[in-house]
Amino acid sequence: MSDDRARDAVTFEVVRNRIVAIAEDMRIALQSVSGSPTVTEASDFFTGLFLPDGAVASMGFQVSFQAPVCGTVIRHINSKPSLAVREDDMFIGNDPYIGALHQNDVQMIGPIHAGGTIIAWAGVQAHQTDVGGMDFASWCPKARDVYQEGMRIPCVKLVDRGETREDVLEMILTASRLPDALGLDIRAFIATVNVARRRIADLVARYGVATVTGTMARMIESSETRMRARLRELPDGEIHVADFLEHDGHANRLYKIDVKLTKRGDKATLDFSGSSPQAPGFVNCTRAGLAGAVCGSVLTTLAHDILWNQGALAPFEIVAPDGLICTAKFPAPVGSATVEAVWVTANATMSALNRLLAASAKYRHRAQGISDGCMATFNLGGVNQYGEPFGLHLMDPIAGGGGAFASKDGSDAGGPITSPVSAIADVERNEQAAPLFYLYRRLARDTGGAGRFRGGVSGEVALTLGGIDRAEALIMTHGAEAPNSTGLSGGWPGATVRQALGRGAIENGRPRAGAWETFGPKPGLIPMTNRDIFAVTWQGGGGWGDPLDRDLDAVARDIAAGLVSPEAARSIYGAILANGRIDAAASEARRQNLRRERVGTPVVDATRFCRSTPFAALGEALFLVRDARGIHVVSKAGCILATGDTRWRRGANARTFDQPPPEYRITLHPELALTAYYCPATGTLLAIDVHRCDEIPDDDVVLDLTALAGEVVALPKDDKRMAVV
Repeated sequence: MSDDRARDAVTFEVVRNRIVAIAEDMRIALQSVSGSPTVTEASDFFTGLFLPDGAVASMGFQVSFQAPVCGTVIRHINSKPSLAVREDDMFIGNDPYIGALHQNDVQMIGPIHAGGTIIAWAGVQAHQTDVGGMDFASWCPKARDVYQEGMRIPCVKLVDRGETREDVLEMILTASRLPDALGLDIRAFIATVNVARRRIADLVARYGVATVTGTMARMIESSETRMRARLRELPDGEIHVADFLEHDGHANRLYKIDVKLTKRGDKATLDFSGSSPQAPGFVNCTRAGLAGAVCGSVLTTLAHDILWNQGALAPFEIVAPDGLICTAKFPAPVGSATVEAVWVTANATMSALNRLLAASAKYRHRAQGISDGCMATFNLGGVNQYGEPFGLHLMDPIAGGGGAFASKDGSDAGGPITSPVSAIADVERNEQAAPLFYLYRRLARDTGGAGRFRGGVSGEVALTLGGIDRAEALIMTHGAEAPNSTGLSGGWPGATVRQALGRGAIENGRPRAGAWETFGPKPGLIPMTNRDIFAVTWQGGGGWGDPLDRDLDAVARDIAAGLVSPEAARSIYGAILANGRIDAAASEARRQNLRRERVGTPVVDATRFCRSTPFAALGEALFLVRDARGIHVVSKAGCILATGDTRWRRGANARTFDQPPPEYRITLHPELALTAYYCPATGTLLAIDVHRCDEIPDDDVVLDLTALAGEVVALPKDDKRMAVV
C-alpha cells in the first residue's frame, strides 16, 4: 500500500468512527435535557445522521424502526420548494402519512451546512406520552380515522435561522395534555441537533468537506457491499411466514401480516401482499411503518457486524400494495402502529430471516426465535397529589423474554432485539415520576418458549396507585390470544400476555381478596382507584428445538431458579422429580413414552429411510441428503419426509391444537390454531405452526436445491434422539 493510500485509509477510519460517535453524542445530549423516563430510562428514541437525499449515514442503537423515518421527511422537504431551507433551520413533524410511525413519535430534523451547501441532516425522535386526541396518551382504541387521534404536524419549520418560533411551539404544546413534558423534549431535540452540527463542523474544519462527505458515502457503500456478500453466503429460495394480531379497538377481529422472502444471490425481496386489508381501528401502520419494521428486522438480524446505514438496507426490495394493515391509506387510524402492525410486521420479517439463517451452516448458530413478540401497553394519567397533571408511558413491557438461539437459551426479560440497548426504569424512578406503587416486578415462571434451548422468560408487574385516589389507565395489547414470540426447529412459542384488574384488591397498602377481572387484548381506557391492582405478564421468547431434547441438568437449574415449574418440567420436558432432584432414568423413560404418544406406531419401513451423510440442514432436526432416488429432506433418524424439494411437512405426523395444554400458558384466538409436526419414526418435534383454523400452513422454507452444494453436516452417531422408538 502506498503512503498516500495508507494515509487515506487511516483518515477514513478516523472520520468514520467519529461520524459513528456523533450519534452517541446526540444520545447524550437528548437524555441530558429530557425529563421523560421514556427517554432518560427506557431509551425509546432515535438519533442519526443523513445524507442530503435522506439516506441514513449513521445511527444510534436505540429504536431501529425509526431509521428510515427521518429520511422520508427529508425527501418530503426536498420535494417542496416552498419549504425554504436555510442555515440553522429545524423542522418538526409527526404525521404518519408523511414520515412517522405514529403521532406520539415526534421528530426533529435540521440541515447541516458547509460553505452555504447542505452536506448532511441531523435527525432525532422520541415517543411523547400525549400529543392530543380523543383519549389520554393519544392511543385511541375507538378512533375510526386519523382525525380522532393525536395532532398531526406535517413538517413545520420550528427553528428559523436559529430562532425558535414560539408561536408554532405554543400551538403544538396546546394540543397536549402534558405540555410541559412535550415542551422539554422539544427543547432537548433542538439541543441534540445543535450538538450534531457542532461535531460535524469540527470534522469539516479539520479534514475538509470532501473528506467528510466522501466518508459518509463510502460508509454506505461499504455496508451495502458487506450485506450483499452476506446474502450470497445464504441459501437461495423462498421463505413464507405469517404473524397475527388480534382486536382492532372496535372488535376482536384477527389480522395477518404475511411475508414472502425471496432470496436470489445478493438480492432479497420481501412481499407483504398476502397481509390482511387495513383495519377500521387504530392498529394499522402506514408505509413508513412498514419500512421501519423491515429496517429494524434486517439490521438486527443480518447486520450484527455491519455498520447500520442505508447501504445495509439497499439489497432488500419491499413489495406491498396500498390498503393493507401494513400500508394503510389515509385517513385510516394508525395511533397504535408501533406496538401493533409495525411490531407484528417486524416479528414476521425476523422470523423469515432467521429461517434463512437456520438453513445456513455458517450462520445457523445465530438463528433465533422471536423475542418479546408484543408490547403490552399501559399508560397512567390524571392529576397527582400536588394538583399537577401527570402521565406515564410504562416501558416495563419491553422486558419480555428473548428468543432462544440455535446454540443457547434466550435472555430472561431480554426485550426486543429491534432496540438493542433498550432498558426499563428503576421501580423507584417510575414511582417518583408518577403516583403509582409497585407490589412486585419479577420474572414470570413458565413463560419462556419450551425447547432444547429455552426462550427467555418474561417479566411481570403488579401496580396500584400511590398518593392519589383515582386516575385513568389506558390498557391495550396484542398477543393475549396470538403467540407472537414463535420458536424455531420445534421450539414452542413463548407464553401469551395475561392482564387483569383486581377491584378492591388492596386496602391500606395491603393486598386482599378482590373482584378480579381478566382482560382481553384491548380493554382501552378504564378508571383505576387506589384500591385496585393491575397485574400483567408479558410474552416470553420463542424456543429452539424439541423440549424433550433439553439437557436435564438445564431443566433442574430452571426449576431451582423458579423459571420453570415442576408441573411444566414433567409435562413439557419429561423431567421427573424425586426427592427434590431429577431422576435421570425415570425422566428418559417418560421422554420415550411422550415421543411414542406423539406418533403412535412408528415408521420402520426401510424404504422410508436414507442413511446418507447430510450435505445441508434446515435447522435443528431436518437435513438434506442424496442417494440414487434423489435429494431428500430427512429427520435425525434418517426418515424421509420429502424428495425433490424441501416441502417436508407432507411427510411428517401432524397434530393440531385448538388450545395447547395449559402448562404452555398460551391462549389462542378463536380463529387461530397451532399445529405440531413430528418425525414419524422417532416422535421428535420438528416445527410448530400458528395459523388460521381454516387454513393449511404453508411450507415455510422452499430452497433452491440446485444451489445447495456441499458442506457436509456431521450427525453424532451416538445421539439417542436418532434412535427409532
